[in-house]
Amino acid sequence: MRACALVLALLSVISVSAPAAAQETETLRRELEALQKQLQSVTDRLQKLETQRTPAPAPVPAPALPAMSAPSPPGATAPGTSVTDLARPRQPFTLYQQRGAGQLLFDMGVAGDFVGNLTQSNVEKAGGGTFGGQENRFFPREVELGLFGQVDPYAYAEVRIEAGEATRGGELNVSLAEAAVTLLTLPGGTQAKFGQMRNRFGYSNALHEHDLSWIDRPNALRNFLGDEGLKEKGVELTIVPDLPFYLEGLAGVFNGDNETAFGRGTLRVPMFTGRLRTFLELGDASALQLGMSAASGETGEKRRNTLLGWEGRYKYRPEGWLHPLVTVTGEAIYSLRRVLVDVDMDGDGLIDRITKRERDRFGWYLGGEMQPWRRWTGGVRYDWSQFPLNPGSERSIEPYITYWPSEFLRFRLAYKNTERTHRDGFDANGGSARQVDEVLFQGTFILGAHPAHPF
Repeated sequence: MRACALVLALLSVISVSAPAAAQETETLRRELEALQKQLQSVTDRLQKLETQRTPAPAPVPAPALPAMSAPSPPGATAPGTSVTDLARPRQPFTLYQQRGAGQLLFDMGVAGDFVGNLTQSNVEKAGGGTFGGQENRFFPREVELGLFGQVDPYAYAEVRIEAGEATRGGELNVSLAEAAVTLLTLPGGTQAKFGQMRNRFGYSNALHEHDLSWIDRPNALRNFLGDEGLKEKGVELTIVPDLPFYLEGLAGVFNGDNETAFGRGTLRVPMFTGRLRTFLELGDASALQLGMSAASGETGEKRRNTLLGWEGRYKYRPEGWLHPLVTVTGEAIYSLRRVLVDVDMDGDGLIDRITKRERDRFGWYLGGEMQPWRRWTGGVRYDWSQFPLNPGSERSIEPYITYWPSEFLRFRLAYKNTERTHRDGFDANGGSARQVDEVLFQGTFILGAHPAHPF
């Protein structure tokens, strides 16, 4: 009886607990399904937010490339364009849009140029060496801070501040070398540059000292344009017409501050400049640049002076080379200058009258350079020039060698022999610089950004 009672008790417990366990299992299953739905909803919302924050970038159309048959500079227009097309911004604006982040920042660089020379004591006494007053010295000729970059989509600016030792053993003189803005997208494919600049008269005048192919500026240009070259304040207008061949035209108006060639220094009687330049591809391995320039203004004595210039530069680069093997550069300059001349009519040593005359003078140089190895270059330059005011002429020959440890560091060594037909102007302090032999040396470095060199 007791056994039967125990069995009946167990069966009653099982019958009561079984429905409770089943009910609890069903509740847990429902709660799990609800959690899964909530998790799926959160995942969908996160994916939707990520899609909204990082949209797929739209493809950027590639800019159209100019035809290779004839060089076409930015801003050139095609025949049949309307007035609206002419006034619309050109290629520089398109390029500016593609620059990406940081496009309003400008570039900065420093260039240092140190030169020295050894020569005879009588040349040092007369101050008639290549670096007048700095004979038998090593000194900083030019240390330049350059700032350049886009002002906005339509303009490019450059500022260069220079420091150098101008007098023997003196302190460094700091000056503003250039500060100019170029308007890139004027109507008709033209560009305008205004401010203080090195004038684009000929080839080498526009180059700074550390960018020259030689240690010193050619004698012909120094005689007619001064030691620092033609550097003026004014405006230049450039146009490249739509022609089957490349042709660049330039016209400028300036103060005429250059004391060697002009010196009037007023826009009431301005100095005018003009230049035509073309570029020819002579096959796949060589190219030729030709140009002619003109500058006309008044001197400090209010006399008209006109300079005519011709330039040529040839480069040959074999296929697969990273640098030119042969480079040839030449320039010529012709001066037509009105001067006042004292005339002694009867030979008594007294001036009887002062007459006006036109004094025509001529000068030129030709340089050749070979670079058979990437880091070594050798060349020679020949100069011949008359003096714009004094009688006589001078000629010089200058062989040189260049070593490049890298593209940012350069060393040059040269020998220069100069012979002058007159001592006038080269016999100060009892010295003589009619015959000059010099050893010139140069060290140049570039720190930071630096604009690309011209052809």
